[in-house]
Amino acid sequence: MKKPKIIIVGGGIAGLMAAIRIAERGFPVRIFSPIPVRRAGSGLSHEGINAAVNSKGDGDSPEVHFEETVTAGGFLANQEPLRQMCFKGPEIVSLFDRMGVPFNRTPEGWIDFRRVGEGKYHRTAFAAGATGSAGATGGASATGRQLLYALDEQARRYESEGLIEKFEGWEFLSIVKDGWDICRGIVAIHLSGMEIKAFPANAVIVATGGPLGIFANTAGSALDCGAYASSLYQQGAWYANGEFIQTHPTAIPGRDKFRPIPESARFEGGRFFVPRDGQPFYFMEEWHSAHGNSAPRDLLCRSIHKVVYEMGLGPKGERAVYLDLTYLPREIFEKKLKGVVEYCKKFAGRDPREVPIKIFPAVCTSMGGLWVDDDQMSNIPGLFSAGECDYQYHGAEALEGNTLLSAGYGGMKTGDAVVTYVEGLEAGADSVDAPVFSAEAKRQWAINQEILDRTGNENAHQIRRELGEWMRENVSIVRTNDRLKKTDEKIRELLQRLQKAPPADRSSWMNPELIFSRRLYNMLELARVITLSAFLRNESRGAHYKPEFPERDDRNYLKTTKASWSASGGGPKIEYEDVMLKYLKPKARLLDAVRKAG
Repeated sequence: MKKPKIIIVGGGIAGLMAAIRIAERGFPVRIFSPIPVRRAGSGLSHEGINAAVNSKGDGDSPEVHFEETVTAGGFLANQEPLRQMCFKGPEIVSLFDRMGVPFNRTPEGWIDFRRVGEGKYHRTAFAAGATGSAGATGGASATGRQLLYALDEQARRYESEGLIEKFEGWEFLSIVKDGWDICRGIVAIHLSGMEIKAFPANAVIVATGGPLGIFANTAGSALDCGAYASSLYQQGAWYANGEFIQTHPTAIPGRDKFRPIPESARFEGGRFFVPRDGQPFYFMEEWHSAHGNSAPRDLLCRSIHKVVYEMGLGPKGERAVYLDLTYLPREIFEKKLKGVVEYCKKFAGRDPREVPIKIFPAVCTSMGGLWVDDDQMSNIPGLFSAGECDYQYHGAEALEGNTLLSAGYGGMKTGDAVVTYVEGLEAGADSVDAPVFSAEAKRQWAINQEILDRTGNENAHQIRRELGEWMRENVSIVRTNDRLKKTDEKIRELLQRLQKAPPADRSSWMNPELIFSRRLYNMLELARVITLSAFLRNESRGAHYKPEFPERDDRNYLKTTKASWSASGGGPKIEYEDVMLKYLKPKARLLDAVRKAG
């Protein structure tokens, strides 16, 4: 069998890293993305990237990094792949350094690894002015964007050699499966000509980001909507740990989206308050004296939620609290928070040195995603996933600096695994009859036609707004079972209403309304997975918090949630899988407390 083409859906850090690893082995790669890859959502990350190199002699090591990551993720990560990621961190940062990423340097010229937040170790590298605890500018100088640009430059070298081919402006619709349910390619639609076409491949990697767009006012890219993962879920792929949605506590509210202020602002001494009886109420300092304003982000988000929703103390009834930096010495701003000042001026229209800034938590990442095995392959043979689109490194994002590391490592590992997979195939996509591909393309064309033929008075954009608001209010920071149940009922109502929402544009050329309706249906189906997974997990663990069940329950829920598609309309089928605890186990005192309770 001659070397077949491999398809990657998504051109972010994970997708490009996988493409490079595959091209290095001489296999041709096609990258599909609705936008230019240099605009991928992973370029928005203002966090740094972690690597335990102990360059400043504080006792850090990959083993310590692994232990902290497992603990931060609530022990819900399979430990072997997570440990491999942490041990690979120094090599990955060194690789990016050799690619030309402009990491910040010490006076001696070494990469300047920094402490982030309350971290004990100098482990996080930042690029081009995005300096974490020393301030972050965001925008074009964000570390994520510098990593993305470096990978794209490497990919262009293989483009010139004909090994990488970019299909920018193509929207992924579905995979093509043969009679044995093996993935043999994809179907995609061209966003200009609206041509639907099947593309054979011996393996497909999906690296399309998380489902943030399901929620209102997120901090993510508009394309991080979960529609592509949902399409695969509806074709039989398992979706795991969907209930774990991470929020960033300090985001500037905006009409279009929320824009995170780097948490360095609060760790340098920022204070949170709301007006109460004519005086500032510093709620974190009063409620959590041990941590104060530097409390873990999940605790801070829940406290803000309580102040605003339960106590109704948001300024002028708004969904916001104040972050006060005005009393900090000017040299702190000049040396450590200059980027934060610029960011607040640009997006809040206020100078944080002079006036407090309104902030509110925003959904920033998902810890769940497509289920994959240790080789990053889903339960559908030939279909792989990497980056935030998969669940494998669950909870790694809870430790700041791990998000970019997991994307880079996931792409690297997936690229290597795909090469091994295709080299072992006895028969490739060229052995599949052409009608298999044309049938899937016709099925996708029929979906388009059904949308274009819709009649009724509903509006898809209004449905999208209602979905986002219900998910933000009931399935993000604090969840209760009664509201989760009502949210699922609302989603089912929205699914019915969507069938009566004709697109504003019925043309067959450059029709974004048609694409929007397609994505929205997928988002609604995945929203049910997230909501029902949260409903069934009766405990509190990390980003998943239920006041009715405030304790972590390792006895019953030290498990991975797995959702599979139910075509009957009854909702996803939820099952549980044991977590692989090969190296570390929850502390005995936690297990003893659980046993005592029940």
